[in-house]
Amino acid sequence: MKLSFPMAPQQTVTPPAAPAPPDPPGLPTSAPAARAQLIHIEVDRRLGHEWDEWNGRPLPKGGDFSAPPRLFFGYAALTVATVSGVVALLLYLIGPRLGRLWGPLPQALWIALAAVAALQWLYLGVLAAAFYSRRNLLPERLLERGPYLQLMNYTSLIARAFGRRDWVEHAAIDVYNTLAERRGRRVGKGELLVLIPRCLSKQALDGVLEIAGRYEVPVFVATRGQLARRVIRERRPRAVVAVACERDMMTGLRDVAGKLPVLGLTMQLPNGPCRDATIDLGQMERWVQGLVAAAPARGHTTQ
Repeated sequence: MKLSFPMAPQQTVTPPAAPAPPDPPGLPTSAPAARAQLIHIEVDRRLGHEWDEWNGRPLPKGGDFSAPPRLFFGYAALTVATVSGVVALLLYLIGPRLGRLWGPLPQALWIALAAVAALQWLYLGVLAAAFYSRRNLLPERLLERGPYLQLMNYTSLIARAFGRRDWVEHAAIDVYNTLAERRGRRVGKGELLVLIPRCLSKQALDGVLEIAGRYEVPVFVATRGQLARRVIRERRPRAVVAVACERDMMTGLRDVAGKLPVLGLTMQLPNGPCRDATIDLGQMERWVQGLVAAAPARGHTTQ
């Protein structure tokens, strides 16, 4: 069954390319590396809206928000403590009134709160143990493609209050990628999808197309926010390599990663958000090569 949603008409742009004549039999191939088909899609919600409050000043460290994983775990612990504390305060305030409805109700709610808090701390401990021990201790549906996605988003909300949103999100995405990459997933060339934003620099875009063409993987450019879900419904890939800034990546992982495996490559923003972004092309090629079952025996792209 194919799902559809009301949105702007799809625009497909295929770069013109003259077919190269075949090499004579027995001679080594000398043709330039193939470039991937580039498909440009317009839909209704633009990417980059998370940066609407940007004041136009240069971003810290040239738009590189790299941060160690421990930053995420620290803010995740703060998130669990904050949520538990807020619920406990609320229960303390309304407990007497609830007791008038049914005497044992407040005590039952305190027990339930203690149990939920204990489960949250246990999960965070298992998550940290899985990451630092280099062994995924839970199935993916209970780890990076399960409750972790919600934990990332709640932690991002807490980090915003301290002005550390982008760094914490970067660390959270790195933790997610590490857990997902350890699964050792393999798919066919036609089963992998590469999603990129429109704000890549020309050099980064050319590098992505070169990598995708080498491994015969389609590339889709997102100009609006619902691209991933639309393309995934139509193409039905078995894995996705997505490129975005930390803010858009968090939204994309929340929407997509629970449904199929995703690896998320964050960008550097030397000229501010939504303009001439750069990426680690070496990391992208390692991911694409690792996911594709039959990789070509050719040279690798460097950053």
